[in-house]
Amino acid sequence: MDKVLEVRGLNVSYRRGRKRIHIVRDAEFTLEKGEIIGLVGESGSGKSTLAKAVVGILKPDSGDIVHYAKRPQLVFQDPYSSLNPARTVGWILEEPLKIFGKYDRVERRQRVAAMLGRVGLDAEYMNRKPRELSGGQRQRVAIALALIQEPQLLIADEAISALDVTTGAQLLELIADLRDELSLGIIFITHDLGVVYEICDRVLVMLGGEIVEQGETEALFSNPKHEYTKMLLESAEV
Repeated sequence: MDKVLEVRGLNVSYRRGRKRIHIVRDAEFTLEKGEIIGLVGESGSGKSTLAKAVVGILKPDSGDIVHYAKRPQLVFQDPYSSLNPARTVGWILEEPLKIFGKYDRVERRQRVAAMLGRVGLDAEYMNRKPRELSGGQRQRVAIALALIQEPQLLIADEAISALDVTTGAQLLELIADLRDELSLGIIFITHDLGVVYEICDRVLVMLGGEIVEQGETEALFSNPKHEYTKMLLESAEV
């Protein structure tokens, strides 16, 4: 397997008044091509901050983030954070292709239609606006927006937590299929350990900004080392 990402000694903090609040402390891990890593932990443990640092939204205080792949992309829990409500789906997906400057209008529309098909939506969705879509459809468009930029690294931050069980299961299947089809490296942030067990190859457990345990999913679930990991698994009854 080829390495997609390497994080070494990563520290991220925020300034609040005169105080500096440390959110991520000495995080270290790697991600391979075609691998899904589950990132779990309680709210406020630093998961989303770590993700934002990896894609470049936040600047770390120290440490190294080494990308071996181009254009890492982030899919948020709420698609409205990444989809322009005033524009059609076609316009939203076509805009990154305009920025690349590689394709004429016909080629851009063809690629948009093909990408919609890849995430399970018909080409006619190009003419709809986000408010005209269901939550699951909007999240599929958000995934298409990330993938149309041809990343090899995708971070899904609670991407199915706001969806109903059936829609969430469909999105999980889609993410797993896209991983296999495109050989993506994926960091999947979630509170749902059942989901982690179902689709993740490895797991990172965060507590208080630190990765307190990491390992292959089966091994970590069957023989957790850290007390916090044991507590998570016991409460989830996985």
